[in-house]
Amino acid sequence: MGAGIETRDVEIAAAGAQLRAIVSLPATPLGLVFFAHGSGSSRFSTRNQQVAAVLQGGGLATVLLDLLTPREAVIDERTREYRFDIELLARRLDGATTAAPALVRGALPPLGYFGASTGAAAALIAAAVRTDVRAVVSRGGRPDLAAGVLARVHAAVLLIVGGNDPEVLRLNQSAQRQLAGKSDLLVVPGATHLFEEPGTLGVAAQAACDWFLRHLAGGS
Repeated sequence: MGAGIETRDVEIAAAGAQLRAIVSLPATPLGLVFFAHGSGSSRFSTRNQQVAAVLQGGGLATVLLDLLTPREAVIDERTREYRFDIELLARRLDGATTAAPALVRGALPPLGYFGASTGAAAALIAAAVRTDVRAVVSRGGRPDLAAGVLARVHAAVLLIVGGNDPEVLRLNQSAQRQLAGKSDLLVVPGATHLFEEPGTLGVAAQAACDWFLRHLAGGS
């Protein structure tokens, strides 16, 4: 937890489930970013926690949200039956976003989504049905799994892909052409799908922070 950041564990009722989350709030947040984790991941993902820390350092509040209940997560580890149920994940993200005013003190700041892998598809689907989500960032995402709604996403979308992740890069290039609103594609040289190479995740995190500050705090 950084200086001046209030962090707490919460439960959020969303789409018929009680979802666990880690909420981190600067004193005066410039925006509130919900994290939609990828396949088999959770609020304890070290990669997403690293990205969240960079966002918090930029003055953004973050919600590291589990889109599966603990019981579903155990089942999914064995069967993988939930991780590709993108519609379910999107409904839960949408429901959790509706509960956002209860997570902050004072006025609700502008909203954004950060999605990784399959979580990026859930974020895009949820953004397509909401008018209050201004920006979405996808890291190593699968926007192709949200292909049916991309033309209805009017939030500003940044797609971040590793330069050594050619198939996902191709999928992101195709998805970008379908997006309705402002978008950009950042290719991080030397990065593979999980951005495990030294320095690559830091590049992605700073790019995400800059995008959110521009489109949440900047009003553009």
